[in-house]
Amino acid sequence: MRKLKAGTRKRKAASPPNKESERSRSRSPEEPVKDDAVKDPAIKRRRKPAPRKEQEEPEYFPEKRNLEDLWQAAFPVGTEWHNLDALKEVDWKFTNLEDAFEEGGELHGKKVYLFGCTEPQLLVINNEQKVACIPVVVAVVSPFPPSDKVGIKSIQRVEEEIIPMKAMKLAWVPYIPLENRLSQVDRLKTQIFTMGCVQRRSAVKHLKDERIKQYEYCLPYFYNPLKQDEDEEDTVVSIIYPSEPPIVRDFDYELDELEEFTDGLVSEEVLTEDQKEAFKQFVKEQVRERKKSQRQAKEARRKAIEEMDEQTKAAYENMRFYKFYPVQTPNTPDISQVKAAFINRYYGRAHAVL
Repeated sequence: MRKLKAGTRKRKAASPPNKESERSRSRSPEEPVKDDAVKDPAIKRRRKPAPRKEQEEPEYFPEKRNLEDLWQAAFPVGTEWHNLDALKEVDWKFTNLEDAFEEGGELHGKKVYLFGCTEPQLLVINNEQKVACIPVVVAVVSPFPPSDKVGIKSIQRVEEEIIPMKAMKLAWVPYIPLENRLSQVDRLKTQIFTMGCVQRRSAVKHLKDERIKQYEYCLPYFYNPLKQDEDEEDTVVSIIYPSEPPIVRDFDYELDELEEFTDGLVSEEVLTEDQKEAFKQFVKEQVRERKKSQRQAKEARRKAIEEMDEQTKAAYENMRFYKFYPVQTPNTPDISQVKAAFINRYYGRAHAVL
């Protein structure tokens, strides 16, 4: 009998079982998967599908109108600084001003100079009565700037000041409509100019009180030499006699008799008997100064008319003032009963109120 050679039919030794596979086969279905089991590519963790995002509604913004900020570009001259922010508390709209520049509007195709102002009025806002500043825009149709000066006058100030606009950091600035602001500004031939102010708000707190008061009592100035100023014929002189307290009275040098006027103040115990003569001399001096200034004003106006060319004269004759109030909207208070044609003591009344 033949013997088998050693190793001829020797079976290969069985490879040791895979520990990971063995553990996975022996694990109960209820047993949670351990961290080390997750690493096995044979075992894949089921991932929950990511929740589908709900489609968000697109947000729409109203398209800005071409002249939407025109009324804000016109600086509200004479408004107290702390009231400038209060103008933003109401959503004022001036679409009537914008429409005026459209075809068929009062200002279409014309050269226009705009300045702003405010008019304090008692209004109903959010069901409450409160004093609010109504923004107003005045449009002057003119081939040239109506003035390069401003007037400063108040009850507290004895003398009226007429000073250059630049002294108050004011100037006529070309207005660029929204659609043209990406263009080269120097190539645009704008027909709209606004009175702008370059005084920085942050620097106001460092100004002296007298300087701040100048801004608060500042009014756009206008002088038409073709029109006689009411002051040229006014015979009333405002008297502020320096005593303690000061005596403040109006004296009409045509209707009032000085001796009788002075005796009346003595009888009212406003003036003492020993002050009579000094007071009378003071009034006479004030009357002389008033008459002198009126003569000078008449002479200056006569000379200006003589030197004026026909083109300038025609421009003054055809100059028009338009006064724009905010339009009525559901979000703004009713101002229909407080609109007025009066602009200020220099411009007088507007030709149209819109």
